[in-house]
Order: sequence, then structure tokens, then C-alpha cells
Amino acid sequence: MRPLTVGREGSVAVTVAAGPAAVWAVLSDVTRIGEWSHECRDATWLGDGPRNGGPGARFRGRNRTGLVRWGRACEVTAWEPPHRLAYRTGGSRVGDSTEWTFALEAAGSGTRITQSFRVLSLPRWAEIAIVLLVPAHHDRLEALAGDLARLGEVAQAGRPRLTSR
Repeated sequence: MRPLTVGREGSVAVTVAAGPAAVWAVLSDVTRIGEWSHECRDATWLGDGPRNGGPGARFRGRNRTGLVRWGRACEVTAWEPPHRLAYRTGGSRVGDSTEWTFALEAAGSGTRITQSFRVLSLPRWAEIAIVLLVPAHHDRLEALAGDLARLGEVAQAGRPRLTSR
């Protein structure tokens, strides 16, 4: 029997053909996340704050996996173009929060993208619900590696922003 827990932290790295500036251009435009994420379908900047990022900027992401949908407000905690972007999720009635970090480093003519996550808070009842309703969250690393590969493809292709999917 599988334990009733989710991965509390993890990290994946993928090297892509696109250069750091091209990857940063796609990554830092949170409204483009739906083009490369397996789970986050779209995001919009919130409030009157910066619309181009920076620490303290806020956005809302909307997610879907299978039949389960949810959204989270996020706050940018690190913004170091074109090397590092980090944000923290929160603001839900559930009381959960996760820190997500993307680090970019030149790798020849491409970029090594490292994505890491760390669960900051997750009530036990919510963890059990996630385990039962979102089995993909038992081990997310393969899916996250796929996201980074798609991020690199979008950056390399220089595709214009898609409206939705």
C-alpha cells in the first residue's frame, strides 16, 4: 500500500538548446506558463503592483490535473534576470504553501534549468486529500522535467504567446 504522503521537496534539472535570455523571457512572463506546464493552465498578474515581476509582485495560477482544478495566489520572492526566479504559493483556505525556484545557467550555447520545490505548509487532512485525488503528486519529478524541456522548446522556437489551451 502506498503511503498517504506527497513529496515535500524535490529538484530536477534539464539542459535545453535555448540560451538563458530566451528561457528567461518565457519563464518570467507568468502569463505564458500554460504553454509549457503540464499542470498550470494559466496565470495572471494581480493588483496594481509590477506586471513584469520583481520581488513582491503577485500573480494567480490556475491548475488542472485530471478532473481536479485549483488556483493559488503566488508572490515573487526572488527576481534575478536572467538567472533566478522564485515564488511562494499561498492565500488559500486550505492553508498550504509551496516555494518554487527556477535557476538558469549557461551551458554552452544552451541553458541548464533547475527547478526545485519545497512544501512550506500543508495540513495533514489536505495532504491525504491530495494523495487520494491527485496521484500525480506522489512523485512529481518526471512531470517537472518534462515541463522544463517544453519551456526550452518554447524559448528556442521563439513562439508568440498562445491565448489558451
